[in-house]
Amino acid sequence: MSLRLIRIVFIVTIILLLPLIAMQFTNEVSWGFSDFILMGSALISIGVLYELVAKKSKKPLYRFAFGIGLFGAFCLFWVNSAVGIIGSENQDVNLLYGIVIVVGFIGSIISRFKPKGMSNTLFATALTQMLIPLVVFLIWPPPKISWSPSIFGVFFLSSFFSLIFLVSAILFRKSITKN
Repeated sequence: MSLRLIRIVFIVTIILLLPLIAMQFTNEVSWGFSDFILMGSALISIGVLYELVAKKSKKPLYRFAFGIGLFGAFCLFWVNSAVGIIGSENQDVNLLYGIVIVVGFIGSIISRFKPKGMSNTLFATALTQMLIPLVVFLIWPPPKISWSPSIFGVFFLSSFFSLIFLVSAILFRKSITKN
């Protein structure tokens, strides 16, 4: 695991160099020290989690499905913390998207990372992803909160993340061995 950890840290370092380099050439990218720590921690955590879980399966399709699910969770976290999904990142309602990640995490633990349970978990994660904007719309319709870029945009973005989780769920389902 130590060689794998070194490889993960190396890859994360390369990824984090991209915004650092971009900051030298444009004011559009403006990361603080805490941004680098947050993203570095998130990327290392995801890399280590992938290594711990994926190495237990010999099936490439399972590993791919797990990678897709982690990719979706990371992208959801990144987009939501960087710019927000509903309105801006400063709008508290965006914290509800944390439920999506919690559903995926708890479902994975309960299913003990077995393919069928992971498939069900990712289906539930996709459904939760789509329920968040619906619930928010019913409780806080415009103009109570900002729905920037638009209501359609929020549902479209949520559909995109939901699709990633659905693809992962379907791949997990296909990775189940018929006995």
